Amino acid sequence: IGEFVSVYSQLDIEVAQMKREKEKGRQIDDDEEKESLPNPLQAAAASALAFSIGAMVPLLAAFFIRDYKVRLGVVVAAVSFALVVFGWFGAVLGKAPIFRSVLRVLVGGWVAMSITFGLTKLIGSSRL
Repeated sequence: IGEFVSVYSQLDIEVAQMKREKEKGRQIDDDEEKESLPNPLQAAAASALAFSIGAMVPLLAAFFIRDYKVRLGVVVAAVSFALVVFGWFGAVLGKAPIFRSVLRVLVGGWVAMSITFGLTKLIGSSRL
């Protein structure tokens, strides 16, 4: 839902910008214009699929490991690898700079993992 709302907002902004450009008298090819617009449903579906696949990575990595510290290291390594793959794949699909995309996804994932880990430790230690 978040991805759908975000991309739909982006779509509204781009449509409004195209209307302003038409009002100023600039010629834009309508077919080309429509193809370049983001699709909120495709973005939401891709996000849901990526989230589902991404959620399986740490579960599968940790499933067979009993020792807590080893399991934590394996999960971080497996998730880091998956983040690099997702960043690369997204860059290739979007025809964006690969290194920047990989770095953004990797660092963003690490930040999200750190926050989640910290909150679960806080909740677990305070027995909420």
